[in-house]
Amino acid sequence: MPEELLLQNNINTESENKKPRLGFLGVGWIGRNRMEVMANHQAAEITYIADTVPQNTEAALLAAPQAQSVATLTDMLTDDTDGVVIATPSAFHAEQSIQALQANKAVFCQKPLGRNLEETRQVVEAARAADKLLGVDLSYRYTQAMQAIYQVVQSGELGNIYAVELTFHNAYGPDKPWFYDPKLSGGGCVIDLGVHLVDLALWTLNFPEVEKVTSSLFSKGQRLANSQDMVEDYANASIGLANGAHVSLSCSWNLPAGQEAIISAVFYGTQGGVAFKNINGSFYDFVAERFYGTRTETLTAPPDDWSGRAGVAWANRVAAGEKFSPEAEEFVKVAAVLDKIYGK
Repeated sequence: MPEELLLQNNINTESENKKPRLGFLGVGWIGRNRMEVMANHQAAEITYIADTVPQNTEAALLAAPQAQSVATLTDMLTDDTDGVVIATPSAFHAEQSIQALQANKAVFCQKPLGRNLEETRQVVEAARAADKLLGVDLSYRYTQAMQAIYQVVQSGELGNIYAVELTFHNAYGPDKPWFYDPKLSGGGCVIDLGVHLVDLALWTLNFPEVEKVTSSLFSKGQRLANSQDMVEDYANASIGLANGAHVSLSCSWNLPAGQEAIISAVFYGTQGGVAFKNINGSFYDFVAERFYGTRTETLTAPPDDWSGRAGVAWANRVAAGEKFSPEAEEFVKVAAVLDKIYGK
């Protein structure tokens, strides 16, 4: 059984094992949120904090006054650190993850783990060589709604799954300039948003082999001719799987979607369907639905305090003494699909 499904039984309980001592590299809003959730669940001891923005460090220290503020990643790779949580700009993820792993530390990194397949593969190989647990914040796996979808698909009750429709439209765009430089970000909405949905589809279907990928990328309403110099703000992709199923992906930034966000992953089988989707344009509230012809059954509904849950699961596994897991190869498989969407 995947570790995600075990999470429901232990997310609200303190681990019986010794809490891992963690350094947090990058404590902007998402890094600080992950830190606070781990602390609130007593999943970790926060030993070090580092950020290039003084205000971020100050805010993080208010939440974790026992932690020590340091200037760099190197400063937190000491004997009293078991792992590092990385929430820095994408361009640094692979290099920083490898540095921490080579220092014999477990790593939990924001997505994307690398800007491309090669960077991602290098991080996974570093984790394998160090025999350390590597985690990526693919947070939607850990929502109650997606857990329910996963269990229904895995049960076989839907028969043969032949189609998956993935959507992530964000009426806003990133507010940091580096997101719009492909050399720094690795790409636009696909690597920022689509990575979550490609992961959900492949994970739910047990990572079948991908046979063919075609895509259309747009920037400000025009077909994107060169993804080396510009990033896409709208994308469609068609993903053919070796098991015969078809996956379609549509994602965007700054789309006039009529609401803040449209997020969904819908799985159609010969015996019915299931859908993971947001409600009322929310980035945080999700439902799981089961489809029977013209009838819909709600499987789960908000509230669900899922933010940071992936980090807690990783910290609990570190506390339990887990080392490198072959599950890390899943990050490589997702990165390979993204590279094909970008025509790499």
